[in-house]
Parts: sequence; structure tokens; C-alpha cells
Amino acid sequence: MKLGFIVNPIAGMGGKVGLKGTDGKEVLEKAIRLGAKPESPIKAKKALEVLKAYMDEIELITCPGKMGEEEAVELGFKPTVIGKKKAEVGPEDTEEAAKKMLELGVDLLLFAGGDGTARNIYNAIGDKLPVIGIPAGVKIHSAVYANHPRSAGEVALKYLKGEIKAIREAEVMDIDEEAFRKGQVTAKLYGYMKVPYERQLVQSLKAGRPEQEEAAQDAVADRIIAEMEPDVYYIIGSGTSTRPIMEKLGLPNTLLGIDIVKNKELVASDVGEKDILRIIDGKKAKIIVTIIGGQGYIFGRGNQQLSGEVIKRVGKENIRIIATKGKIVSLGGQPILVDTGDDEVNKIFNGYMRVLTSYNEEIMYRVKGL
Repeated sequence: MKLGFIVNPIAGMGGKVGLKGTDGKEVLEKAIRLGAKPESPIKAKKALEVLKAYMDEIELITCPGKMGEEEAVELGFKPTVIGKKKAEVGPEDTEEAAKKMLELGVDLLLFAGGDGTARNIYNAIGDKLPVIGIPAGVKIHSAVYANHPRSAGEVALKYLKGEIKAIREAEVMDIDEEAFRKGQVTAKLYGYMKVPYERQLVQSLKAGRPEQEEAAQDAVADRIIAEMEPDVYYIIGSGTSTRPIMEKLGLPNTLLGIDIVKNKELVASDVGEKDILRIIDGKKAKIIVTIIGGQGYIFGRGNQQLSGEVIKRVGKENIRIIATKGKIVSLGGQPILVDTGDDEVNKIFNGYMRVLTSYNEEIMYRVKGL
């Protein structure tokens, strides 16, 4: 069994510091200045750990240094390393590695990153090779990823052992930057890759917002504003579902970021994890968060600023989930998901939580920590 293994070592670094990704050298340098730490290598190792018991049966082919070799060796693998180690790596290195693995005839390509990494892999190999992504980026609209790093390892192992036979064509998506500059969050389709599929392990494509949802979102926003208590810090999550709250308050909204409101006034906009912890230190705070349509995440996808530490400070009882009925239906009965990167924090969400779906309507819905 030949398994390709590629790690984008900078993927996800911008999340906790409030950036919208790490695409481009300038953004990466800014993330480092803000104190960002590598996230992708940690998540890549979680996936590879699942395969550890079968390392003697797997020929692992990977890239030098932090692009896979270090993670594999640390876990006891003896990988075949292709290419030369570089001080700095970029998208071209991911593409070159993927092309080489296709030439070497790997049975499956396991890679860690976000939507930008998925695009790089697609650019290199198209749909010529089955892949499974380890979710490690800030933004993950694409459907080529497992729902958790460990799930990516499970998919890889089951596929190599012949236990998963179903292959689906999964969308490779990334944010349409031109639309984003106009204040719209829409993802652009770049193509399809082949992914071993098991529903419980592989995440779905992020669903868009139907136009008829606007009235329901307005009603939810009215209820949230009516509930706001004096001198409480409200941490407003990212996305179009929370935007009506800020609009009705007459406050600027960071569409893909996190804003903080107190006494219906803006305290801080587009904040990172450290900013949130500093502002709410010793104060009462609440988090308003929505569900990613089609995927079901409330934490861990596009809002890494709301880290495990932030959640512990705020408390589960002070988290308000909002979602229209249409968004709930888009889950197809699957649970709401939490993937903060902190296993202990994830576990506290197992069970049922209230979801506000309209001004006077709430439902109890199952939540699962991954």
C-alpha cells in the first residue's frame, strides 16, 4: 500500500490571530508578527497516528522537513522522502510534490491544509488520484476534507485496507475574492477530486444561503438584540447569519471575522484569540455563533479565534447558537459539530443544545464534539 502524505506547514496559522487565511507571503509574515503558531503539523500527526499500527504494511511517501517528514519520523514511520528540504515552502512545493506522487503511483494522497492547499493539489493532479484532506486551514469550503484529523486517518486506513470502496467526486472550492471585496462571502468552484467516501467521516460541501432565508435571519437578529444584557460582552461570530445583528445595531461588521459588542456599542472589530481573552478577562461574556450550512460546524471552521481557551473562559452555558430552519434542514439529520483542536473542550459539547431558529422559536438539537 502506497500512501502519499503532504503537509502545508503554514495552513491555519492565521485563524486564531484573526486573519482570513495564510495565502501569500505578506499575510503569513503578519500572522507570525501577531504571534501565530503552526497548527497544521499537529493536526497532520493526529491523522497519521491512526495509521501507526499498520506502518509496516504501508509505504509512506512524503516531503522533506515540515512538509511531512518530521511528523512521520516523530511517530516512528520510515518514509520515502522526495524532493529537497527548503527553508521556506510555498504553493509550488505542494503542487510539485503532488505531481511526483502521482508519477510514483501512490494509492491515496493524504494532505493537510485548507482550501488553498486543496486548490494546489487539484492544480497538480486533477481527478487522477484519490485524495483525502486533513482539515487544518482557516477556511474549508471544499468537500475533499474529513470532518476531523483523526477521521482523515481512518478514511485513509479503511481505503487502503479495502474497507471503503465508494469513491465520490468532491468539490474543490475557495472564496471568490472579487465577491468578498464587495462584502459577499461566496465560494468559487475550481474542480472536482476523487475522495473515498464514508458519510460519518467525510464533511460535506459548505451550503450557500438561499435568498428566502433573509427574513428568518432578521427575526433571529431581533431576538438576540432583545436579549442583550447591560455590561455583558457579546462576541459575535463570523458569517452572513450573524451580520443582521450588527446591521440592526447600526455597527460595522467583519464578515469573516469576530466582533465584540457591549451595551449595543462596538468594543472591538476583527479580533484574534488574544484580543478576545484580554477584553473579556474577568468580565461576563457570551458568544453568538451560527452553524455552517451543509457541514454543521459551530466551532473550528473559519472562526478559530473562538478557541478552546476562549470557550472555557466564556462557558458553554453562555454560548448562543443561531440558525434558520433551512440551515437545520441542510444538515440532513446529522449533528452540529465542534472541532476546536482541544479534545477536552470538544467533549463538553456532547449532548443537546438550544438553537434559536426564529424570534419565538427554539429547538433542541444534538451536538457532537469531534
